[in-house]
Amino acid sequence: MSSSLENLETQLEMFIENVRQIRIIVSDFQPQGQSVLNQKIQSLVTGLQEVDKLKSQVHDIHVPTEVFDYIDQGRNPQLYTKDCIDKALAKNEEVKGKIDSYKRFKSHLLSELSKTFPNEISKYKAIRGGE
Repeated sequence: MSSSLENLETQLEMFIENVRQIRIIVSDFQPQGQSVLNQKIQSLVTGLQEVDKLKSQVHDIHVPTEVFDYIDQGRNPQLYTKDCIDKALAKNEEVKGKIDSYKRFKSHLLSELSKTFPNEISKYKAIRGGE
């Protein structure tokens, strides 16, 4: 799979380079450059055909739509992964805090219940393994 992705990446890089070169040629167009422009446009078409051929090799890869939002906003798409990890870490801390709170609540509840219902809590602790 990685070679398919590498092939696609190579083709896309060549396509981008062709577009860049066409932009340069067109921005300062001279009539004698028409043949070079035609060659570059033909290379562009060939590059698109190559990318189209490669699509069947990478059809099972799913890219989150948020990555495209990052690109549209001019942000580095690799930041998407970093942001996801940061959000996961923050959520993990939040959940850990809730778990700790529930553990403290359970401990406090058992302490208070054992004052009121010592026999029942002793039986409960025996069943639960001495909690």
